[in-house]
Amino acid sequence: MDARLDAEHRQQEIVALVHAKGMVQIQWLAEHFDVTPQTIRRDIEHLAGQAAVRRFRGGVTVPSSVENIAYTTRQTLMAEEKRRIAEMVARHVPEDASLFLNIGTTTEAVAQALLSHKRLRVLTNNLNVATILHKNTNFALSIAGGQVRERDGGIIGEATVEFIRRYKVDIGIIGISGIDSEGDLLDYDEQEVRVARAIIESSRRVFLVTDHTKFGRNAMIRMADVRVLDDLFTDRLPPPELMEVLTNADCQVHVADGSDPAGAGEEGGFEE
Repeated sequence: MDARLDAEHRQQEIVALVHAKGMVQIQWLAEHFDVTPQTIRRDIEHLAGQAAVRRFRGGVTVPSSVENIAYTTRQTLMAEEKRRIAEMVARHVPEDASLFLNIGTTTEAVAQALLSHKRLRVLTNNLNVATILHKNTNFALSIAGGQVRERDGGIIGEATVEFIRRYKVDIGIIGISGIDSEGDLLDYDEQEVRVARAIIESSRRVFLVTDHTKFGRNAMIRMADVRVLDDLFTDRLPPPELMEVLTNADCQVHVADGSDPAGAGEEGGFEE
C-alpha cells in the first residue's frame, strides 16, 4: 500500500474510532497505529479541516452537533463500506418495485448498485441519484420539485414535501447523520428532516442505510426513532445498547461484513 492510500485508510479509521469512543488522545492514536504523534497531528489537522473531527489540546473528539461534514468529504469517507452496504440493499430490492431514495452519499451508492435492476419506479429528491439512475432507460424516474442545495444536489422545501405526499411506494430508502443509543434518528437540517419524514410516511417499508460511524453520533435535530424502520443496513453490528433498542423495535439488522442477522426480534441467526 502506498503512503497516500495508507494515510487515507488511517484517517478513515481515526474518524471511526472517534465516533465509537467520543474522544481519543493523540498519544493513544499514535500507539494504536504505530506511527509518530506528529503523523497523527497531521492526520487530525486534515480531518479537522474537513469538519470530520474536532481538535482539543492533546486529542480529538466528535464534530459539531449542529453542522454536518462537508459533502466532498462524505463522498470519500467509508466509501468501501458504503459500497458493500449498497450491494446488500440491492439484493433486498425486487424487480418492478417502486422506491424513494433521499439525500446522502450512502443512498447514492445504493443507486449505483441498483443499475442492473429492471423496471424500477424511482422517486428522488437527490440530483446525484437521478444522474446515476437515468443511465438505465428501463427505469421510470421522477425528481421532486423544490429548492436545490448547491453543496450536495439535495432538493428540499415545501414543494418537495408536497410532491412526496402524492405517492405511496413499496420501499423508502433513507440515510441519516446519526443514531444515538436510545434509538433516535438525528440530522442537521430541518428541511431535510421534514422531507425524510414525508418519505417514511409515504413508504410501505423503510430501509435505513448507514455505516457504523453514525452509531452514537450526535446531531441537533430529531427526525424519528428506530420504530419507524423495517430494516437497517450497515457494515458492522450496532453497539449492544442500540442493538437492544432495534430488537425491541422489530427492526431487522443486516450487516455487510458477511454476517447478516435474520432480524432483530426474530429467530434464525445469520442469513448471509
